[in-house]
Parts: sequence; C-alpha cells; structure tokens
Amino acid sequence: MIKISDLHEGDFVMANYDGQVNEGVVTDINHEDREICVKTDVQSFWFTENDLLPIVVNENQLYRLGFEKELYENEDAKYKKGPFRVLVHAGNFDDMEIWYREDHRLLKGPLFVHQLQHHYHQMTKVDLA
Repeated sequence: MIKISDLHEGDFVMANYDGQVNEGVVTDINHEDREICVKTDVQSFWFTENDLLPIVVNENQLYRLGFEKELYENEDAKYKKGPFRVLVHAGNFDDMEIWYREDHRLLKGPLFVHQLQHHYHQMTKVDLA
C-alpha cells in the first residue's frame, strides 16, 4: 500500500487489479474520493491506495530510468544521470547516497522508485521518467 499523500502524477507504481499486478504510471489523483488513476500496459484505471504497491529501487530500475553504472574497486557502484548521482555501498540498495550539485542526501533502508522520483525532482526541478 502507498499512501495517496505520497503520490504525484508521473510516479511509477505497481497496481493490483483482482490479483493481477501490473506496473504503471500515476496519471491523475482524486483526493476527494481517495482514488488514483494508473495507466498500465493493459489500460488506465482508478485504484484505491490499498491496491497500489511500491517498486523497490534496484539496478534494473535505475537502468530503466536512464542511469549509467560506474564501478569502484571497493564494490561500491555509482549510477549517473547527467549531474545527478546515486552511490550504492557494496551492492546494498538499503545503503545509498544521492547528490546533485551541493545537495547531498544519505538514505538508509529500502528506497522505492516513486520516492527516488520525488528526491530527483526536489533536487533538480526536473521529472525523472
């Protein structure tokens, strides 16, 4: 479940429709009825926050978002997209640093794609899609 207050248009999420889970993008949010419209490969449909699941950030997700990988000898990996950086310590995606210019953030615990999208937008003023 993802809280409706944690979502923005353009966020990537997993949507559960009668047991079938598909990845999609949030296209609209109806705060009054507490519904979120998600466009998947199948269709656009309105979901409640109970039907939405976060996508965990991993290497495949970073590649999908357009990041390039740079390896270090100490098993750390840096993922770059323009001047934005994601540093993963020893392959542990629960221990990351992100930075853009002078804005540097340490992140502990699992990070979800929609949260990375929010950090990216806050730091760069550009949407991560």
